[in-house]
Amino acid sequence: MEVITHHKNAVNISQTERIISAIGGGILASTGLMKRSPTGLALALIGGDLLRRGITGHSYTYEAFGLRTAPRGQGAATTSIPYELGLRVDRIVTLGRPREEVYRFWRDLRNLPRFMKYISSVTETGRNRSHWVVKAPAGRTVEWDAVIINEIPDELIAWRSLKGADVDNAGSVWFRDAPGRTGATEVQIELQYNPPAGAVGALLASLWGKEPSQQIDEDLSRLSQLFDDGVPSPSVREFSAHEQRDRVQDASEASFPASDAPAYHP
Repeated sequence: MEVITHHKNAVNISQTERIISAIGGGILASTGLMKRSPTGLALALIGGDLLRRGITGHSYTYEAFGLRTAPRGQGAATTSIPYELGLRVDRIVTLGRPREEVYRFWRDLRNLPRFMKYISSVTETGRNRSHWVVKAPAGRTVEWDAVIINEIPDELIAWRSLKGADVDNAGSVWFRDAPGRTGATEVQIELQYNPPAGAVGALLASLWGKEPSQQIDEDLSRLSQLFDDGVPSPSVREFSAHEQRDRVQDASEASFPASDAPAYHP
């Protein structure tokens, strides 16, 4: 699992907040420096950080809790997660069945709870739309509606959650002929989501159970057992650095809609 935070587009607070932070920070910093005391030093440090917040437009607290008050920018209507924000899991599994068969199984979303332990149900509600109910820590459930935004038969399924989701998420699943294995399929999963309370929420959730990448590994192991006659597959793995470079073009907005459009500027 990779925790992703804003790098290229670091502004995550609104212009109004930036102005208030800069003014308030300047007042606190100057007041603190004039006091020449431990209390004054504390005020000056707080003021300095508020000044930094106003100048840069970036709040580390917002980042940790997955919040953002700045405009989401170009592409906001067709994306689910702001640029480079949230948690991301990338995995590859090789299954001993033809690509067309594996694709058909995955495309019938009702099959997903058969190997994804934490999914209670997936109900198709319309053309390329579905409703998901997923188990959460402490006996809770979270729900969202999702839409398949790109589909290439026997090759690609890409989706994103819709407005109002309990957990914003997006991702893609690629199906390719496995190199060197006739009649086998390499399944590449790219999943990015922004849990409630962001990275902090993900950390707290992991204290209640397994962290997301471990859950995905176990899910894919169960999928492998379904396709390989109950024999666990050792082929669930993360992307290598070489694969990350070679497949970066696949993670475009068309196939992995978790980001603002590349042209976005705050």
